[in-house]
Amino acid sequence: MDDSTRRLQQRRNQPSFSSSSSTGPTRFRSQNFSTNPTKTTQSSNFVPRSNSTTATTPNNTRNPGHIRNRKSETYAGINQQQEEQEAREDVGSIIGTCPFMCPDGERAQRERLRDLAVFERLHGDPRKTSPSLAVKKFCRTISVKHVQASDVRPLAVLEDTLNYLLNLLDSSEHPFEVVHDFIFDRTRSIRQDLSMQHIVNDRAICMYEKMVKFHVISHQRLRNCTSSSISSLQYLNMEQLTKALASLYVLYEANRNNNFVYENEANRNNNFVYENEAQFRSFYVLLHLDSKNQQMEESLSYWFRNVPSPVMKSKEMHFARQVLRFYRMGNYKRFLCTVSTESSYLQYCIIEPHVNEVRALAISYINNCCYKLHPYPLEQLSKLLMMKELDVESLCHACGLEITSDDGENKSLPTKQTTFSIPKGSLQSYELVGLQQ
Repeated sequence: MDDSTRRLQQRRNQPSFSSSSSTGPTRFRSQNFSTNPTKTTQSSNFVPRSNSTTATTPNNTRNPGHIRNRKSETYAGINQQQEEQEAREDVGSIIGTCPFMCPDGERAQRERLRDLAVFERLHGDPRKTSPSLAVKKFCRTISVKHVQASDVRPLAVLEDTLNYLLNLLDSSEHPFEVVHDFIFDRTRSIRQDLSMQHIVNDRAICMYEKMVKFHVISHQRLRNCTSSSISSLQYLNMEQLTKALASLYVLYEANRNNNFVYENEANRNNNFVYENEAQFRSFYVLLHLDSKNQQMEESLSYWFRNVPSPVMKSKEMHFARQVLRFYRMGNYKRFLCTVSTESSYLQYCIIEPHVNEVRALAISYINNCCYKLHPYPLEQLSKLLMMKELDVESLCHACGLEITSDDGENKSLPTKQTTFSIPKGSLQSYELVGLQQ
């Protein structure tokens, strides 16, 4: 066999690398099912490695569809903003036409469901009411895009409804917590109707002031209730008080910035304020009596910068700032004297829960600092704390202290007692002697 024939024979004996070859199929299995993960075949969503020398990160190995998803999310956000804008425009054009305190449809539905409060029942029947008794309930899940004008009450009806509700505040037929729960819900519905119609004028301000007054009075009266759910009622009342105050402040500013609240340009230059604005602004300061964290103090400092100058110079704001200062300093004597001589009725409703805290603090000072061999006369302590002598004795017992009396039945407080403790929970409400309102 010559050399050419030998070379041809050798080439024929070599294996073929063609995928169509039928010889040695097991020899090339690794080509189709590679065990090396770095040599897998490219799929339809394969992303080529970047030319950069940096390591591969999840950001540069994303599916190309991620870009399309981000675009779709952007478009969805734009569409949502457009829908919200359309909803605001739709709601802004609503003018309520309901002539009753409760729309006809809601009144009929609540009759069928027996969903009538005790104040709404005709002759005590839980299945029957009347337009003069039923009041529209607050609805949390109301859709602003589908509100019917016939379901919204105009301003005049809202004013009459609010006056009707507030007349129930002094009702003695039911416990106060029952009265409060009814007025609480229905005033929220009033605020909802005002908001949906974008009513911003002096009459709306007057209504908000009345609703804030309701929550302030409830803040005091709920403390004297004994219901098992009273703590939750107090929390919810405080929550709505702060929200109503915030809305009232927005109304003050909105009307101040509109030309119709000024009779002339001179009033604008003199920083026009409303008649009751100083007192209602002072409520916000007094609500900080129980806030001792730095965050609340910074919030209050920032809030002061946005208060009109005439309000900051008013006696109501001066009183509120003084009371807050004395409270945080622990100056119980000046705190009690200032509260008793300068507070208004509504201001005292907010302050009252903290009066006994200050009194307990004063008792702790006297117990720790006075001379042990000289008990502190209870008569003198009652004058210092501006309380009746019997109330002082009750407060001392609540603080874990004992009261002694001599042969002449003159009672006194022995000092240096180690059993003193701040009472847990809310203290009994004691009268503030000398209170002038």
